[in-house]
Amino acid sequence: MTPRELAAHADPILAALFRVIVGKEEVLRLILAALLADGHVLIEDVPGVAKTTIAASFGTVLGLSFRRVQFTPDLLPADLTGSFIYDQRNAAFTFRRGPVFTGLLLADEINRAAPKTQSALLEAMQERQVTVEGESFPLEPPFLVIATQNPIELEGTYPLPEAELDRFLVRLQIGYPNAEEELKILRLRQERRSDQPHLEPVVTRAGLREMQAALEDVFLDPSIETYIVHLVRATRQDARLMLGASPRASLALMKMVRSVAALEGRSFVTPDDVKRVAVPVLAHRLVLRPENWGGRIITADVVTNLLNQVTAPAAEVG
Repeated sequence: MTPRELAAHADPILAALFRVIVGKEEVLRLILAALLADGHVLIEDVPGVAKTTIAASFGTVLGLSFRRVQFTPDLLPADLTGSFIYDQRNAAFTFRRGPVFTGLLLADEINRAAPKTQSALLEAMQERQVTVEGESFPLEPPFLVIATQNPIELEGTYPLPEAELDRFLVRLQIGYPNAEEELKILRLRQERRSDQPHLEPVVTRAGLREMQAALEDVFLDPSIETYIVHLVRATRQDARLMLGASPRASLALMKMVRSVAALEGRSFVTPDDVKRVAVPVLAHRLVLRPENWGGRIITADVVTNLLNQVTAPAAEVG
């Protein structure tokens, strides 16, 4: 499959999503780009802006099995990964798989679970396997996670450790709709006469894997590679930051720019692709110095400032 063919396959996927999710076209494109890049997505926003609906809709249109886990303080690692149970008929222990054995997992309000439960998801996200009682069980590809968290309500939450945040390819915000979009949401609800939107699979699991493989044919010019490296290294030298982005961030940025280019039917990456995805890829991987906590500086602003400071390649390549 060529990038142009990938874009042709992606168009009906996005069209189906646009019929259900109103006014969030760019967010949906970035989520699709992340999933095509075989990456996990963290959606950080207030309740009621369709985070769960978006995740479930992606599971349906991409032809993936979908499971939702509501993260709570009493959720145990075994509730997520599964556990061995004793089978009296066979007089032996058998492994009962947990909800993590799926194609697309929605980790809802992930910051409400205790750290040991959060860390149980870490191996699945990075290694695509789970280990229980010393035995490893692979997860069938693609295995993708869309996690949500509420940035406002902090009581009873456990902030994700940096190691786990770093495993999310992108962090995105959805935001409130404008008045016209909100009116359209009400009218669509009346038309379908149900709270739950109806969607059908647009691609198969195998088709999705083929689309993911097509990203390897997107050309990355050496000048773009250098631009990515300089941008990531600039975060490590910024005085406002205690922790800059790691080489994993460089790889994540490379994967995302190839994906957004392919979604537009291009077999090459441009500097504008890097600028488009730099904030959602890099901002959640950075840690401000303590003197900047609670101030007006946020990591997204730091990335935006660095985009203005780091010199981009002069011309498009292709």
